[in-house]
Amino acid sequence: MLHYDVRLLTPSQHAAALEIINAAAQRYRGRIPDANWHEPYMSADEFYREVNAGVMFQGIVIEERLVAVMGIQNVRDVELIRHAYVRPSSQGQGLGRALLQHILAQTNKPVLVGTWKAAIWAIGFYQTQGFELCSEDDARRLLGEYWTVSKSQAEASVVLRWLQHG
Repeated sequence: MLHYDVRLLTPSQHAAALEIINAAAQRYRGRIPDANWHEPYMSADEFYREVNAGVMFQGIVIEERLVAVMGIQNVRDVELIRHAYVRPSSQGQGLGRALLQHILAQTNKPVLVGTWKAAIWAIGFYQTQGFELCSEDDARRLLGEYWTVSKSQAEASVVLRWLQHG
């Protein structure tokens, strides 16, 4: 059985979190619109803008090594799952599910997650965890209401909603 700890990330773990995000996001290369792909996928400046905007990053640590990260951001009446990634060498072990379940257990609000339409693996993952895919009209409205994304990113994205509590 895999032993791990779920922790709120400290500033000393931010560089490792950014490394995980950029390594795992390589899967998007060639799948998302070229206008939305850049190298690195997330810059350090963008990461710290997210932290300063209230994204609270939690992670899974195995033997003192950060292997998974997921942010949660309280935006008015919902929580947003932000930047959920597992180190490629640690994928397929249930770590994303464990981290998501940990985060969901801490809220009594509806939870939304946005991802790329082309990220069918991510959409499927969230659906197996009790999220439902929003209609295209709902997604467009929710992206405009709760996220700050470009028009091209919004057009290439979907939103999933989790309403279970307790």
